[in-house]
Amino acid sequence: MSAATAHAFGEPLDLPMVVGVDGSERSLRAVDWAADEAALRGASLRLVHASLWERYEGTTPTADTEEPSEELMAEDVVEAAERRAHRRQPGVKVFTDVLPEEPEYALTRESRSALLLVLGCRGRSGMAEALLGSVSVAVAGHAHCPVIVLRANHSGEARPQAHGRIVLGVGDSPAGSAAVRFAVEESLLRGVPLEAVRAWRRRHPYEQHAQPPTTGGPAHPQERQARDLVEEALHDCPAGLQKRCRTVEGRAQDVLPAAAHGADLLVVGARRRPGHFGLQLGRVAHRALHHADCPVAVVPEPAWEGDRTRRRDGPAPAPPAHGQHTETG
Repeated sequence: MSAATAHAFGEPLDLPMVVGVDGSERSLRAVDWAADEAALRGASLRLVHASLWERYEGTTPTADTEEPSEELMAEDVVEAAERRAHRRQPGVKVFTDVLPEEPEYALTRESRSALLLVLGCRGRSGMAEALLGSVSVAVAGHAHCPVIVLRANHSGEARPQAHGRIVLGVGDSPAGSAAVRFAVEESLLRGVPLEAVRAWRRRHPYEQHAQPPTTGGPAHPQERQARDLVEEALHDCPAGLQKRCRTVEGRAQDVLPAAAHGADLLVVGARRRPGHFGLQLGRVAHRALHHADCPVAVVPEPAWEGDRTRRRDGPAPAPPAHGQHTETG
C-alpha cells in the first residue's frame, strides 16, 4: 500500500517522517519540530537535502579524486541536521540522503513513501511575501502525505502541551475527511483539545436575521449550516478527546489564521483533483501558509465525487476545496 493510500484510509504504516533541510536555521528548527513529532509517533526521521550540484559540476571525479565542492557542502548540511536531531531526541532513528535534483520534485516524490513531510520557510517582508516559501507552497500543493510548514518565527517546539490546542479548519465535506482524522490524531498524541472552526458568511452583505432561532441556536441559515458541518466533523471522534466547536462569521482564509493564533498546529485540507497538474492547494490553505503564526499542516484529501462525474459527463462546476466555502469573494 502506498503512503497516499494509507493516509486516505487511515491505515498505519512503518513510514519515516521526511524533513527537507538546506543548512539554514529555519530548516534546523524544522528538524527540531520533526524530531519531537517523531518521538510522539514512534517514527524514524529521514533528512533530505536536494540540490543540483550534479547538473553544474558533473559526477566525474577530478584528477585528485576529490568530490565536487557542492556535494561536500550538501553532505555537511545533512550531517549537521542529523546531529541536531540526535541532540533533540536521542531515541529517534535518523537517516539522511542527498538528492541531486530540484527540491520541489525531490520532496514531492519523497512524500509518496512518507508519514509526514516537514519544511521550514522564510519570513516575509516586501517582495519576499509574494514569493514566500516557493518550495514549501509547491510541495504542499502536490504532496501525497500531510505537509507541515513552519514559519520562520516559530521555535520548533512540538512537545506535548507546548501551547495547548490543535485548530482544524472544517471544510465542506468533513465526513471521512483526512484532515479531520489527522487533527484528531495530533490532539490525542499531544493530549490537547481539538478546536474545530468553520467560517460562514451571510448570503447578502446587509442581510439581517433571516428567521428567528427557535431553540436559542444560530439565527442565520448560513451559521446553522456551519454549525452542522462542525458537528459532523467531530461526530465520530473518540470519547476521550477534548473538543471545541466554533463558527465564525467571515472569509475562511481570514478566519482560520486568526483562530489559530498561538496554537500548536493549524490543520487544513487540500483537495486533489485527478488530471489537474497545477498547484492543488486552494485559497484557504495558501493563505494559512502565508499568515498563520503557528505551524500549518496541509493534508491532501481524496478526489471529490464531482471530479469523477465530470470525467464521465463532461465539464461541471469545480468542487469546493477542503477548507474553502461555497461563497466567493
